[in-house]
Amino acid sequence: MDLGIAGKWALVGGASKGLGWGCARALAQEGVNVVMVARGGEVLNKAVDDLRAETGGKVQLIGVAVDITTEAGREAIWNVPGGPGKDYDIVVTNAGGPPPGDFRDWNREAWIKAIDANMLTPIELIKATVDRMAARGFGRIVNITSSAVKAPIDVLGLSNGARSGLTGFVAGASRSAIAAKGVTINNLLPGKFDTDRIRSTLPVMAQKVGKTVEELRAIQQAQIPAGRYGNPQEFGAICAFLCSQHAAYMTGQNVLADGGSYAGTF
Repeated sequence: MDLGIAGKWALVGGASKGLGWGCARALAQEGVNVVMVARGGEVLNKAVDDLRAETGGKVQLIGVAVDITTEAGREAIWNVPGGPGKDYDIVVTNAGGPPPGDFRDWNREAWIKAIDANMLTPIELIKATVDRMAARGFGRIVNITSSAVKAPIDVLGLSNGARSGLTGFVAGASRSAIAAKGVTINNLLPGKFDTDRIRSTLPVMAQKVGKTVEELRAIQQAQIPAGRYGNPQEFGAICAFLCSQHAAYMTGQNVLADGGSYAGTF
């Protein structure tokens, strides 16, 4: 299927590895020019080089090693040489989730940091680009959030709260006047994927239930109807579809990718 987005410009956060990398790769394979953002310059540069080799130089790929959750980081993205400024056709927001733990241990600073990264930063990116998309008659915004928005995870309270706030914002913003101007805003909710994020949360969860990391990993995968963790490639394919011409009638949705783990009807 031709997704109809070749030649467009995308901004992808957390693009050096994991789910962000999966999204950047899927878009580049569809002929999209991608500005790839991550904090670690060395890993990001390698990711850009690898993707450039894979796509044979057929698309423009620009790496920007900044902290996108800061105003200075966002300014660097808008002003990166060779980029589209703020005239992105596609924006994939993605910031690393806050650390797991016990809500009793989190102070105001921890909450503000989580909200800033996982709620306010996506809103700032949407605010900077959405009207320009509407003026051109096409725009796709995909926020990578979490399955915890549908089924909260006790040790991920910071993430539960911040990402749920973003979900509420998107529910309203996506149904504003921009919906009639070819701009969609959707959330993509990953369940358990084989990334650094799950490798960082497993030890905390394993200690809490008195299991080894290996035991808990096996238990978790057995509980997923698909029988395994997801991988970044298949996540990226879902993201690319949401960014495509074919998804023009989908907006304000929370698309769950969890191998069937969420057992609810709605």
